[in-house]
Amino acid sequence: MATGSNSRPGRNKLWPDARSALRDVVRDGMLLAIGGFGLCGIPEALIAALRQTEVRNLTIASNNAGVDHWGLGILLESRQVSKMISSYVGENAEFERQFLAGELEVEFCPQGTLAERMRAGGAGIAGFYTRTGVGTIVAEGKEHKVFNGDTYILERGIQADLALVKAWKADLHGNLIYRRTARNFNPDAATCGKITVAEAELIVEPGDLDPDQIHTPGIYVHRLVHNPNPEKRIEKRTTCDNGPPLSGPMPRDPRKLS
Repeated sequence: MATGSNSRPGRNKLWPDARSALRDVVRDGMLLAIGGFGLCGIPEALIAALRQTEVRNLTIASNNAGVDHWGLGILLESRQVSKMISSYVGENAEFERQFLAGELEVEFCPQGTLAERMRAGGAGIAGFYTRTGVGTIVAEGKEHKVFNGDTYILERGIQADLALVKAWKADLHGNLIYRRTARNFNPDAATCGKITVAEAELIVEPGDLDPDQIHTPGIYVHRLVHNPNPEKRIEKRTTCDNGPPLSGPMPRDPRKLS
């Protein structure tokens, strides 16, 4: 499949690999929006390539920082992140260590607010008012305003220097389709980046995607990377040893297994 570097709409946006796609667009001190939720739907090839660039002092807006040794956790280990804008930070011991030691700045942001801040930034909306976080540490230092007797706080839209996202399927023009829960923050992150780089498992020719199924139009995507065999690690695996093994068709009522 042909590769190219032209990012104009309607042109081939596929790059040879993640590292070459990032080489000339990353720099120290950037604000990045990165899709994913835990380890689900993370752009793992792009994150690994970002680590290889050795850029530092990064501010990253993402739901969380992955786990130790994988996802955004590898950027914490290499000390490339100076600030996280996140809604959840509970699965990463190195994150906890750096935060408690004062080595990492954290801006806590409620999950829905974080998604809306990315969406707003992508839509050109500088800020919006929300009741979420009123009366908590989240509201400290933010403008308060009363509407219809209720207090709201002003949250600012996120316009990232660079967005990294993960898609299931893409065409060469950068139109993206996400798969099930791996969609999560990816569509919002994709729109709020001044430059957006997407990795996808499947790459098809223009015209092969049903327009009604496209989640992120290619106008938002500047570069595309093919990652046909992502690891898709499981963050937590829960199994059950009780009961017989399942075989044959599932009974109408799962409680009647015997």
